[in-house]
Amino acid sequence: MSHISFTRRILLQSTAMLAAAAALPVRGFAQSGGRLVVAADSEPKNLNPAIVASNGVFFVASKVVEPLAEASFEGKDGLAPRLATSWEGSADGLSVTFKLREGVTWHDGKPFTSADVAFSAMNVWKPLQNLGRLVFANLEAVDTPDEHTAVFKFSKPTPFQLIRNALPAVTAVVAKHIYENSADIAADPANAKLTGTGPFKFAEHKPGEYYRLEKNEAYWGEGQPKLDEIVYRVLPDRAAAAGALEADEIQLAAFSQVPLADLDRISKVDGIKVYSTGYEGLTYQLVVEINHRRKELADLKVRQAIAHAVDKDFVVKTIFLGYAKPATGIVPQNAPEFYDPDVPTYAFDVAKANALLDEAGYPKGAYGNRFSLKLLPAPYFAETKQFGDYLRQALAAIGIDAQIANNDSAAHIKAVYTDHDFDLAVAPPVFRGDPAISTTILVKSGTPDGVPFSNQGGYANPTLDALIDKANQTVDVAARTELFNEFQKLVAEDLPLINVAEWGFITVARTSVKNVSNNPRWAVSNWADTELES
Repeated sequence: MSHISFTRRILLQSTAMLAAAAALPVRGFAQSGGRLVVAADSEPKNLNPAIVASNGVFFVASKVVEPLAEASFEGKDGLAPRLATSWEGSADGLSVTFKLREGVTWHDGKPFTSADVAFSAMNVWKPLQNLGRLVFANLEAVDTPDEHTAVFKFSKPTPFQLIRNALPAVTAVVAKHIYENSADIAADPANAKLTGTGPFKFAEHKPGEYYRLEKNEAYWGEGQPKLDEIVYRVLPDRAAAAGALEADEIQLAAFSQVPLADLDRISKVDGIKVYSTGYEGLTYQLVVEINHRRKELADLKVRQAIAHAVDKDFVVKTIFLGYAKPATGIVPQNAPEFYDPDVPTYAFDVAKANALLDEAGYPKGAYGNRFSLKLLPAPYFAETKQFGDYLRQALAAIGIDAQIANNDSAAHIKAVYTDHDFDLAVAPPVFRGDPAISTTILVKSGTPDGVPFSNQGGYANPTLDALIDKANQTVDVAARTELFNEFQKLVAEDLPLINVAEWGFITVARTSVKNVSNNPRWAVSNWADTELES
């Protein structure tokens, strides 16, 4: 792109950004505070992280609603206290005791107590949350002997390792007094205007333009938050984020919202810094979801053929520009506690893929096509959409005609996870430190319709289900790890889905933004210590 056309693009974007910024309330701030303007590429319909544990929700909501613990580079077992100050599991795996932080209030001034934790666990995490359904499957009660102690009781042995690993992602605590009289917690209007205990209060959402959070003056963290306000500018066009950063109209873009192709150039711009850390607890996996209700896709040979048709190295080099790794299986390589490299793999081999389809009884027709499939690429990232285009071409090379259907986020989630109106879908699930937290749900049967980021492809394997259930009740760490090694092998053999690549993201920020990427889930943590240099 020429310098002239680039400059004109920035000018047009700057004009639009300034016009939008003018609509924001004008506020006076002390030098130590200030307004941090952040790029956001989506607007979640439900902002409650206790119900929808996804990074699009966490990105905004984690500053408002807090978990019991957060991920940490330095903390014991990789955790830092939040609403809980300590946690201890019983030897028999039947209970976990949490000591809760004292002196915490909700944003409406009411006190935070163990009753809120018990309500969240039993009424939200266990029955409603996409990830908590599995983590807390055997949770039968939460005892509250006092206002600052919560004792989780399980009907079957539940590994403390699992509960501990799950704390950052699945334990966002909501206020009992807000939801206890709700006829439908999942559809409650409070999910769109959150009340939390976090360093920032939800202020307003102007659809298509911005979310605005304001400082919680009564936050329990001493001297925190450092910022007075966070504004999330809605910028679906990722190229616009780079231009807005350079014009200093936004100060930060996370989750690789600056296109990978722009990173080398923008890293050399004075006043801008690129961070590749801060996503260690959020490994994304590029996955092909499969609707096993479709006769052709219920055939293992067809699934194997599709796996052989995908050139993972090409995907990593061309779509991710090297900012990724080819996947070997359902557990990523940067999870050494569980990763097993000794699983069946499917090398790129178009000839073998064609042979498998012939063996399966799907010969090429007069125009070289065997059958057609409906392909839905997830709209969340440029990479998932680009991979959808690549996959269509890769499938064409083996005689499968893939028809792409592009949807916005809400329509995509409904089509795949509620209506099952797809044959193949491109998804970016997240590995969150333990296979039981966010990975087994991708292949285990029995998840109700409508649960996002779960197995909605109709795949059912009793052997795999039993293996998952056994691992979720095995207290011994070594034995549990071995069960998950078996789990990885079985998934690779039967291909309920196809793992293609795994990657972390990039954050780009103005150098005036301090304390960036300082924990393994930084983009979805509370930003209480993030500040703007005067």
